Amino acid sequence: MALPWPGWVFFLSVGVLALFLGLGVQQPEQLALGSQKALDFTTDHFGWLYLFTTTGFLVYCVGIGLSNYGHIRLGADGEAPEFPYTTWLGMIFSAGMGVGLVFWGVAEPMSHYMSPPLGIAESQTPQAASLAMQYSLFHWGFHQWANFAVVGLAIAYVRFRQQRPGLISETFRASLGDRVDGGVGHGINVLAVVSTVFGVATTLGLGVIQINSGLSAVAGVEFGVDQQLSILAGVTVIFLLCAMMPLESGVRYVSDANMLLAALVLLFVFFFGPTDFITAALTNALGDYFSNMIGMSFVMSPYTGDDWVERWTIFYWAWGLSWAPFVGSFIARISRGRTVREFVLGVIGVPVLLSMLWFATFGGSALYFELFEGAAIGDAVVREMSSALFLTLESLPGTEILGITILVLIVLFVITSANSATFVLGMFTSRGVLAPSRLMRLTWGVIQVLVAGLLLVSGGLAALQTISVVAAFPFMILMIFMAASLLKDLRGEIRQKELHEAIMYERLQALLEARDAEDQQSEDGGTR
Repeated sequence: MALPWPGWVFFLSVGVLALFLGLGVQQPEQLALGSQKALDFTTDHFGWLYLFTTTGFLVYCVGIGLSNYGHIRLGADGEAPEFPYTTWLGMIFSAGMGVGLVFWGVAEPMSHYMSPPLGIAESQTPQAASLAMQYSLFHWGFHQWANFAVVGLAIAYVRFRQQRPGLISETFRASLGDRVDGGVGHGINVLAVVSTVFGVATTLGLGVIQINSGLSAVAGVEFGVDQQLSILAGVTVIFLLCAMMPLESGVRYVSDANMLLAALVLLFVFFFGPTDFITAALTNALGDYFSNMIGMSFVMSPYTGDDWVERWTIFYWAWGLSWAPFVGSFIARISRGRTVREFVLGVIGVPVLLSMLWFATFGGSALYFELFEGAAIGDAVVREMSSALFLTLESLPGTEILGITILVLIVLFVITSANSATFVLGMFTSRGVLAPSRLMRLTWGVIQVLVAGLLLVSGGLAALQTISVVAAFPFMILMIFMAASLLKDLRGEIRQKELHEAIMYERLQALLEARDAEDQQSEDGGTR
């Protein structure tokens, strides 16, 4: 049986990636410098746009979920969801956060504790600790998941409700018409593919670095590039084997294992760590988060010249936007049969609550050990962020077993993210099919690993991470039009339904009037 022609999107995407990789290997310093200049330009001149757009996406998602569009099903009317609710949430959480949550769960609060946001508190003080938790919850809260929800909802609607290919370009058909079938559509899909590869490759690199740090803490393995390449090779074998399996038995079971292991680790640290401090810190952080959400959403520092917002909040929003094509498309793929309201609640509700609990447990524990036991975690974070989590574990019982368990969890998260990406990239470059061929998934799996490996060797991980953020800027503009197109489609469906109901009502009224007339004639005839 002949393999389908992958199409121009595949070859154009591979060509763009090859160009960047060649530049990264041959001239890594120039690539880093150029990408940093591009990042500085976008954040300096359009940082305000990131803030307004991301907050707007959150309002947009909540509004759609609560409106009369919420009952629309992402599939045929009455169609049952493809996956059980807990499995669905597990796959969303694993693909959307995964390694990032494990890595930053301690590193971000401790970073803010050592260098407080906007300089509005003294370093290494209780006020700095409170701000650290507040901004950590903000950066990993509703705004971040709203980016994923916009893309996921748009793709799920066109794929399962309108029975069109699950491509990013198809979400623009209501606005662009048949132009999505030509060069414009190809350009949109190539941008989505490149953004996805950069985002997942840097996450692979981040996960491998943290695994290396964990092995160094647990088993005394040396921390270095050679060790990281060996770790990447081992992880690659596992995730490529998973990628060869159907979604139902590949990502699903790994994701279930992820959620179970993450829950066990979370409960262990919660109950065997400083439980009272964790609950108090979570309560305080939630109050600060919700009471200051609007202010944090629009804060800039034009009067002081401080670049903290650019380095953290705007960078996070741009990073989330660079992940939106991948995470959104994967969420769309697993959301068949859900209603729009279920989708919104599941994507920007439940995962956010889990993220908050994770940060309160791990970040709160680290702050407690730092404030009251002199654990010196903050100084370690300044030197090497990837060591933060494992230093925190040293203050808990069963450090060795807990460290090994965390390592397994990180590996599972890396596998889930990479495996999910192979499905999404295969969909993007196979005309939106729900089940890309094994060869296509294998191809993209190898490409992701090559990108991550070359970055680790060349030291260009930070440069390519910056490039992925820069690539998020044009995709952010596309997402604004994507949201508008989805709203147009939803309005059209509701109007069509209302028109159909009105026609049916008029027909029913006509039938009732005709029957009444016949009954009246019968009564008149009987009277005569």
